[in-house]
Formats: sequence, structure tokens, C-alpha cells
Amino acid sequence: MSTTDILYSRTDAVLGDFAIRPLDPLSDAELLHGWVTHPKASFWMMQDASLPDVEREYMRITAHEHHHAFIGLHRGSPAFLMESYDPRELELVGLYDPEPGDVGMHFLVAPTETPLSGFTRAVITTVMAALFADPRTRRVVVEPDVHNKAVHALNEAVGFVPEREIRKPEKEALLSFCTREQFEAATGITQGASA
Repeated sequence: MSTTDILYSRTDAVLGDFAIRPLDPLSDAELLHGWVTHPKASFWMMQDASLPDVEREYMRITAHEHHHAFIGLHRGSPAFLMESYDPRELELVGLYDPEPGDVGMHFLVAPTETPLSGFTRAVITTVMAALFADPRTRRVVVEPDVHNKAVHALNEAVGFVPEREIRKPEKEALLSFCTREQFEAATGITQGASA
């Protein structure tokens, strides 16, 4: 991978460099398979996926006009998965009234034997900063499982405000929103370093 593949980068004062690059469904499938089938990724709902299943799913996502997948790097090594989507076209169609500039988001931190204090918060901060680096993004929308208390706390830490519970085909979800201003107030990040 060359530095020209980097779409966004920022430096965390404690944990160092983070970056985001496009996901390649073929070359990244084995890596992703280990992440999405790990017991800690139960809310990702791919626990029983085979390697070909993961490859197919991310080929479908990367080919989709309104859904995008990225690999997040920490100090140059793959460390998290990020997805963005247009909630007017996917995931939340008919479940809320979208506004111009809404972007849906999912993220998954890779399992590790050596966890770093504050790492997951630095990841979600990087994901959000990358989304808001696009001037068209006015608000980020998430719909985590209502039982995923850990991600609710992380979402709140970067400025998300829960609106209500919604029923999706695969789960009961907590619909939450974070505007650019809420993110900036929560994190102090007004603009990220874009590569």
C-alpha cells in the first residue's frame, strides 16, 4: 500500500497515527474474516460466516453505489473496519426522516491480545473525523443494537444523542445522531488532517 491509498489520517495525542484506506474485498477478506467472526464481534452478526461469505459480502459492499467500506490503520497496521452508507438508500429506509447531509456509519475494532487504553475511543473519533472531513456530511446516523451498551457509551463520548429505539429486521436498534457541531463540542476536533 502506498501513501496515495490513504484517504484520511490524524494523529492522536496519546496513541499516535491513525489512517483510513479503501477496503479491497479480495486481499482484505482473510483479515476481515478473523475480525468479524471473533466472539467479541457478536454485534456484527457474522459469527458463522465462512471466508467466501466475507469475501462476497465485502465485494457486494464495495460495488454498491451507496455503501463504502474502509480499513483503518493504527501506526500503519490494519486495526479497524469502517463502513459508511447513505441512510436514504440503505439500512434505515422508512425508519426515520433523513436530512440532507446524513451519513450512516458502522465500525469494528480488530480483536487484540494487547489492548491499549483509550484505543476504541480513538478509533471512533478517527472514524467520525474522517466522515466530517467531507464538507457534505452534516450529521452521522447510527443504529447499534439496543443491548450494545459499550458502543452506546462510545457514541455518547463523541457527541451522539440517542433519539429512539427502532425495529430493524435483524435487531432492535438505538437510533442516534451526531451533528458536526456536537462532534466538535465533544472532542475538540474542528478539522482533521486529511491526506
